[in-house]
Amino acid sequence: MSESTIKIYDANSMTADQLKKVIARPRVDFTSILSTVEPIVDGVKNRGDAAVRELTAKFDKVELQDVCVRIDSIPDPELPADVKQAFDTAYSNIKAFHEAQINGSSTDVVETMPGVRCWRVARPINAVGLYVPGGTAVLPSTALMLAVPAGIAGCQTIVLATPPRPDGSITPEVLYCAKKAGVTHVLKAGGAQAVAALAWGTETCPKVDKIFGPGNQYVTAAKMLLQNSEAMVAIDMPAGPSEVLVIADANANHTHVAIDLLSQAEHGPDSQSMLVALPGVDVEAIQGEVEKQCSMLPRAEVTRRALSHSRIVRVESKEAAAAFSNDYAPEHLIVNVEDAESWLPVLDNAGSIFLGRWTPESVGDYASGTNHVLPTYGYARMYSGVSLDTFQKKMTVQNLTLDGLRALGPAVAKMAEVEGLDAHRRAVTLRLGLE
Repeated sequence: MSESTIKIYDANSMTADQLKKVIARPRVDFTSILSTVEPIVDGVKNRGDAAVRELTAKFDKVELQDVCVRIDSIPDPELPADVKQAFDTAYSNIKAFHEAQINGSSTDVVETMPGVRCWRVARPINAVGLYVPGGTAVLPSTALMLAVPAGIAGCQTIVLATPPRPDGSITPEVLYCAKKAGVTHVLKAGGAQAVAALAWGTETCPKVDKIFGPGNQYVTAAKMLLQNSEAMVAIDMPAGPSEVLVIADANANHTHVAIDLLSQAEHGPDSQSMLVALPGVDVEAIQGEVEKQCSMLPRAEVTRRALSHSRIVRVESKEAAAAFSNDYAPEHLIVNVEDAESWLPVLDNAGSIFLGRWTPESVGDYASGTNHVLPTYGYARMYSGVSLDTFQKKMTVQNLTLDGLRALGPAVAKMAEVEGLDAHRRAVTLRLGLE
């Protein structure tokens, strides 16, 4: 068995502890990573652009002249017409999907009792930082996934951070998407130093209130470190390596299942692909197809490293497959079965779900309209993917009439009395002339 062969497990003969080990992700040692990231973050905090330049030269081998610039100062990129069309289609669909969310959350006024009205209003987060990776793969699609909803939400300052090319310029496809979607600044840096520059601000890079986007373990560590620092910055979600879980039945096409597993494995050596096989699935045939197709990929070496900690798990029923998937809580969940939509009620934990034979994960990554910035590493149990709401904060509002305060006031005064907060009590009773 080669290093890239996905191991097969039979869930029906395994104990709960053994299954827990199968579900476990490859461990990311954030303790050691933080020791690397902390001096980077401190350097940017204390020395600003000079530190970003120095670290970019060290890690990206690029000598930057300018670190962060207004995007309208950069000439429009030259792209082939078909490339533009592809990004334009994705832009339109992502925009349509996120615009539909504007009225998707309730802002209806609720009269909780006569004369007491309560409601919520949404406001954009003023300044946001969008991290677009550029290390092992160029990801202009991420620029769209983050910048489109930021613009719809009404964010005033949108700083896109991405590693520069060797000549110090920005990848044309990323720049095209950034300009189209309304980005205001481009920070020519990647890694922990980019996250630090966004969080603290530098001479040229505006400080942001919230940082979004996927990245490697150093980017993730920097985000987690800074959200608990004096930088006063929020992050979209904790994240780890990319991952997919595929549920397949006996009629699933082996070639399709194999390439779906590979499509996430090719992201990086720490990615993970999981196959949950229902009765009748020829897992050995899929295993062989994975190895065959892997050898054809330009990123075969990286992909094989990811396959070394990927898994195939046999189960006996729909219930067992759903239970395993919910425990694993994948970033991407492909349900390649007959009548896939009927599975939706039993699927609780996933970043994004792809139903049916003709829905590869790739469509969500690029242009179906849904967002591809999703919780990974099991965080789909408690986090959602990026949406319009992610770029907004909600404020609750209440408005009382005098009759409303007369009706509600005695209860409020009593509660304040119980808690020993007399000014709270008197704020009510003085208005009502009770003392």
